[in-house]
Amino acid sequence: MKALSLKQPYAELVVFRKKTIELRNWNTKFRGKFLVHASKKPDKQAMKEFGFEDLPFGKIVGEVELIDVKNYQNKVEHKKDKSKHLASDSWGNYGFVLKNAKRLKPINAKGKLGFWEFGKN
Repeated sequence: MKALSLKQPYAELVVFRKKTIELRNWNTKFRGKFLVHASKKPDKQAMKEFGFEDLPFGKIVGEVELIDVKNYQNKVEHKKDKSKHLASDSWGNYGFVLKNAKRLKPINAKGKLGFWEFGKN
């Protein structure tokens, strides 16, 4: 199954259904379910900002469905969805629209860039 690595606390915010758009600086044609991987290195500033201290790192933590990709053409459009992506426009102009997030029992995994196949070497 495909997986995507996100820094904590963003992986947690996705599986908690607080973050419903994941920003990237690259587009994808992929649609469907994928695993949410919490990368080994957290965003320390965001951990403090969102009030998290102890979250899993280097693990698959959930599953979510990618249903669409928004291409933000300007800062106004980007700002309009701030409550869904929880980030500044420096994170990218492509918004991966997510639904049906669910938490999974954490599974150790090494992350990779972009979408990657979990369980294949």
